[in-house]
Formats: sequence, C-alpha cells, structure tokens
Amino acid sequence: MIEKELQLGFEEILKGNKEWVNFVENDETGRFQQLAKGQHPEVLWIGCADSRVPANEITGKKPGEVFVHRNIANMCIHSDMSMLSVLDYAVNVLQVKHIIVAGHYGCGGIAASLSGQQHGIIDNWLCHIKDVYRLHAKEVDAIEDPEARVNRMVELNVKEQVFNLTTTSIVQNAWKNGAKLAIHGMVINIGTGELTNLDYSFISNESLNKVFAFK
Repeated sequence: MIEKELQLGFEEILKGNKEWVNFVENDETGRFQQLAKGQHPEVLWIGCADSRVPANEITGKKPGEVFVHRNIANMCIHSDMSMLSVLDYAVNVLQVKHIIVAGHYGCGGIAASLSGQQHGIIDNWLCHIKDVYRLHAKEVDAIEDPEARVNRMVELNVKEQVFNLTTTSIVQNAWKNGAKLAIHGMVINIGTGELTNLDYSFISNESLNKVFAFK
C-alpha cells in the first residue's frame, strides 16, 4: 500500500513536469529560450525552506528573475559555506542589486528554538537562532502570547541575519569596490501573502560600527 502511494506521488511530479513542458512549448514571448542562454537576476532571496514561501510567487517574479537560497529559518551564518557560496556567486558573478532576507510568521524553526525541547540533529542549527534570542531575551520573554512571541522572534531573527550579511567579506568588499547593493529584511504573512518591509536595510557599511566595517 505504501509503495503504491509513493508511486502515485512520484507520477504526479512527472505529470506536473509534462504540464510545465507544454506551457514552455506554447509560450510565445521567447523568454525561456533566452533563459536557456543564461540568467541575469537582480535579486538574491534568502528565505526559509518552508514549502509555503516560494520566492517567485510571493514577489510576482518570473523564472530567471530571482536567485534563491533557502534553509531552516532563513539563517545567514558566517561559517555556512553553502550560503556563502550562493552569496558570492550572486554578488560577484550575477551582480545582483538587492538581497532580501525573508522570514515568515509562524516559522516552525523559530518556534522549535524557543520550545526547550530536543528535535534531533536540527538542534545544532537551532542553536544559531537561540543566539538571536539571547540578544533579545528580555523583550521576547515579556511577550505572554506564545504566537506573538514566536512572530516577534521571526522579525528579530530577520534583522540579525541582515546584519550578519552586511559583515561578510563578500558584501563588505562589494561595497568597498563601489557596487550598488542593498540588503533588506522582510517578513511574509502566509495567510495573506503580504510581504512586510521591516524598514531594516543597508546600502553601505557607513552605519556599521568600525569593528564590523572594512576600511
């Protein structure tokens, strides 16, 4: 029974691809032929791996317009070579103009990090979110409603990840070399689809403490 269910699920994936192929074949704009030659996105989206927050759909962008990296709770960790590799390629090869760090309300990773429960190997990743909590513990602990507490942590986490990006050598050197690059923090409301600007953006290292800003 399980094998049959798995097969049916896989066949749905293949069916979906056939529908997509048919759509591409009947598209008369020529955009897919152009995309086959290369990509020129102006946006790097660093979002949560949650299946409900697809970057293109949320931003109304077409294929080829958003370069995407996703992980649990949209973290930007200085030792994460996967994120750094994507960032380096986006900034130095694709020369994107905007980087968006996008969290979402009701994030399971954020909730898990606040729960005090063990969840397996992911606990090692959640420690990075707990570091964010440590910086804002007084504010977060003062929120009595559990849902509101998680959602505030979502916002605070996005801001911390934006800041983390600004201090990477990749972004610092891009600004030093005169690149026009903006980094923004945003949060998605899954229920409404709204992408909220947290008004936490950077276009240079001028506002950073001298310890973080490269000379």
